[in-house]
Amino acid sequence: MSLSRKLLAEGLGTALLLAVVIGSGIMAERLSGGNVAIALLANTLATVGGLYVLIEVFGPISGAHFNPAVSAVMAWRGELPVGALVPYIAAQLVGAMLGAWLVHAMFDMSIVQFSTKLRTGTGQWIAEGVATFGLLLVILRAPAGRVSAMVAAYIGAAYWFTASTSFANPAAVFGRMFSDSFAGIAPSSAPGFVGAQLIGAAVAVVVHQLLSAPATAAESTAAGEARHV
Repeated sequence: MSLSRKLLAEGLGTALLLAVVIGSGIMAERLSGGNVAIALLANTLATVGGLYVLIEVFGPISGAHFNPAVSAVMAWRGELPVGALVPYIAAQLVGAMLGAWLVHAMFDMSIVQFSTKLRTGTGQWIAEGVATFGLLLVILRAPAGRVSAMVAAYIGAAYWFTASTSFANPAAVFGRMFSDSFAGIAPSSAPGFVGAQLIGAAVAVVVHQLLSAPATAAESTAAGEARHV
């Protein structure tokens, strides 16, 4: 598969992912009558469904990262050529921005805008670290053929158990900066979110390695003895 096709898949997939997240947020806010819990629930369900489908569609082409943190980890593991990392991230960021603009066009809103929704504070940053840690750990440890469902399910859960509603994606942060809507994030809040996400991704890699460490001689002996009991 040529790099250009992979970049097209990453850009288009990220654009559609942001369209799902932001568009469902706007629709939910308009229809929920001010009930934030209902709006978040609708936003969650749309994101879970959309994310699952997008991973299934674009996974065979580009790996369906849609996330600079995921691409960085895949490059570190040798599963993505290092030379493709920067183009992947560029495609994801451009796609995220275009996805936000597409939503604005669909909802007859001003195309170019910036969010004024502040999301900051220690609790929010910890939440983003936890959300991204969990996402990367799921990706790294999910059984073959189950990544799509497990990632979508985890993100749906993290919308509710994290204080930040689980962005878990620097590209999502970037795209949401361009939407002054329910799903937006103010540009001044973005660096804290991205920093926490990168830390969470790094911790996930370390934990994955610890969980995957080869058995010691003593452990192998004990396992062998157990099999003969």
